[in-house]
Amino acid sequence: MAELPDVRFLTVAEVAAIMRVSKMTVYRLVHAGELPAVRFGRSYRVPETAVTDALQRPISDVG
Repeated sequence: MAELPDVRFLTVAEVAAIMRVSKMTVYRLVHAGELPAVRFGRSYRVPETAVTDALQRPISDVG
């Protein structure tokens, strides 16, 4: 069996808290393709690395 990289996935609520934005803003970023996410059933999970990358980008590049 192939070894999976150690990726942590965060819920939309966790991402919103980390980024200090609303959950709706996180959904907008996901749907706009600016924040990668994986869909599990009816909910989304965002890789933790994607959140840290987004927070390190200049403000004008986000949203």
